[in-house]
Amino acid sequence: MKILSREELGTLMQSLGEPAVSIYMPTHRTGDIEQDPIRLKNLLREAEGQLVDYGLRVPDARSLLEPARQLLPDLHFWQHQGDGLAIFLSAETFRYYQLPYSFRELVVVAERFHIKPLVPLFSEDGLFYVLAVSQNKVRLLTCTRYHVQEVTPEGVPPNLDEALKYDQPEKQHQFHTTGPGGTTIYHGHGVSKDYDKVSILRYFQQVDRGLNEVLKEEHVPLIIASVDYLHPIYREANKYNYLLDEGIQGNPDELSEKALQEQAWPIVQPYFERGRAEALERYHEAVVKGLATNDVKQAVLAAYDGKVSTLFVATDVQQWGQFDPESRKVRLYEERGPGVEDLLDFAAVHTLTKGGTVYAVAPEQAPDEAAIAAIFRY
Repeated sequence: MKILSREELGTLMQSLGEPAVSIYMPTHRTGDIEQDPIRLKNLLREAEGQLVDYGLRVPDARSLLEPARQLLPDLHFWQHQGDGLAIFLSAETFRYYQLPYSFRELVVVAERFHIKPLVPLFSEDGLFYVLAVSQNKVRLLTCTRYHVQEVTPEGVPPNLDEALKYDQPEKQHQFHTTGPGGTTIYHGHGVSKDYDKVSILRYFQQVDRGLNEVLKEEHVPLIIASVDYLHPIYREANKYNYLLDEGIQGNPDELSEKALQEQAWPIVQPYFERGRAEALERYHEAVVKGLATNDVKQAVLAAYDGKVSTLFVATDVQQWGQFDPESRKVRLYEERGPGVEDLLDFAAVHTLTKGGTVYAVAPEQAPDEAAIAAIFRY
């Protein structure tokens, strides 16, 4: 399963200049092989209608949607879902992500993919990882405040024995002893061999390399869950910049995915809340100085110009409209139509691609309860 990384999000934000279909829907983790395929079938029918309105002939619209249509009879696919499914299709692209985040049904056809529903996964109440690691097992969990899903990459060794199966560590016979030259030996915990700290460090270095193949472009907090003496050894091996100082203590093999997620949330919650609280305070200070706005037209133009440092956009709300870069005019519409896009999504994309921060929040949590609010760089 493909992990939705920040790098992946960046790829999705690129303008295609051709019809791009974005489909969001809730799914059932237990695998509802009746309701979920029907839901997707109906959304594909809606997407086909929007593609025709966009200007495609019916056969071309159906051809573009065919890769997603092939998912409908795939029982294995539907039996292994997260809480939400996001699908992206164009003439050259077919990507889907099974995510630990439930979406409202939405279909958008535009010249680039619609990414605003994904933004909460990279901001408050958003995505974080738990690395549950022992000598027996490695699990990488992708989590939100309420959901969890295992996404362990194939490049991560499954356990210490497998990682070091070609090594020849010396056998030892006590739980925690000191070997020649002061080498610390760790024993027991259900593994078939005894390993010193150097061997465990090599194991963790392999784990770290496997994780960084998929996390190297991420800015998502990572929490380690392990017995206490393994924490400092893993931190020595770690090269991921967003490993939090606090971790989960104890044998993670005895905990379910849900239990790990529930123990991790109080650790990561301040990390998420601090950023938004500070941004909200900056917004109110900036309003007084004339360096912020909740006007859609002003915010869209500022985002396009790279002037927005921080943007708040309301989730599950769309402001349909058009932006003409030549005339620099923003037009607002009550309904979607050909050539019309969600300007909140437009502003979010341009803020992110130009180095800004975006918070997608419930409308009642947005500054002034506005659909959009922007803080200017200058």
